[in-house]
Amino acid sequence: MNGYERLAFRLMGRYAEKKRDSYSALRNDLVTARMKVPFEVYLSTAYMSSVIAAIVASILLGLVTYLLNIPGMIKYQGAVPEFMLTINEYSLIIGTILAAVISFAVIGGITFLIFLVYPSVMAGNRSRNIDATLPYAINYITAMSTAGIPPAEIFRQLGSSTMYGESAVEARFITMEIDLFGRDLIDALRLISATTPSMRMKEFLQGAMGCISAGSSLTEYFRTKAEQYSLENRQSQKLFLDTLGLISESYVTAMVAGPLFLIILQSIMAILSQSSQPIFLYLIIYLMIPFGSIMFVILISSMTPEG
Repeated sequence: MNGYERLAFRLMGRYAEKKRDSYSALRNDLVTARMKVPFEVYLSTAYMSSVIAAIVASILLGLVTYLLNIPGMIKYQGAVPEFMLTINEYSLIIGTILAAVISFAVIGGITFLIFLVYPSVMAGNRSRNIDATLPYAINYITAMSTAGIPPAEIFRQLGSSTMYGESAVEARFITMEIDLFGRDLIDALRLISATTPSMRMKEFLQGAMGCISAGSSLTEYFRTKAEQYSLENRQSQKLFLDTLGLISESYVTAMVAGPLFLIILQSIMAILSQSSQPIFLYLIIYLMIPFGSIMFVILISSMTPEG
């Protein structure tokens, strides 16, 4: 816990402690993401960061609105109600206040939402990494099991390896439960299987628990699971390639052909109307295309299997 988190906890820790039941999903995400931050500290940091971001944004946007006199750029045409003309005399002050209030609410809310979603995103990343590395990790522990190494030592050796990503991290937590908290192997496996973000790892650990309890052959179980998960990985990669083809076609339609048609159409309309400020054209070029492309990149990145 760094100095900023300590300060946040001192200021908002009591309020955060009262919200434990309201943010049960966040508590679960923090555990599955293996984030080494207590729930109360993380929520306090989220509160304070949101307030700071909201204050800074409201000050900056308020200053920009006031210095550039953005409300004064609004022009009224046609019949305008008299109260609008009265309000227009104070448009700079009203516009600055509105800009500050809206930016405070929007930026503060977005910042807090990012803090709420971030552990879930990290847990999802861990889940994909575990699913990708688990077949290779199981091959590794199968070799050790064949050599007659005890199950607890197998997970200890896996946890000390740096080659198997988040699968090794889960093994380290199993070892920690045994060494630090004095649990037996079955209890440690049960606890980690309940908190891992990967359904594959959960299934694998529960199966290992069953084998140990029944006295069955762990080596044969490990070998069977390694083959099963390797086959599933190949199938998921093939499915991803097929999906990627559909996404690429959608991107060409939505982000190339569509905007190109709109740009040509808007350009013709601007020429015919003799408009010197084709705002819609600017929105397409500087907002729609970049933002849409970023969304496609995020979509592909979130779907890409690791390994």
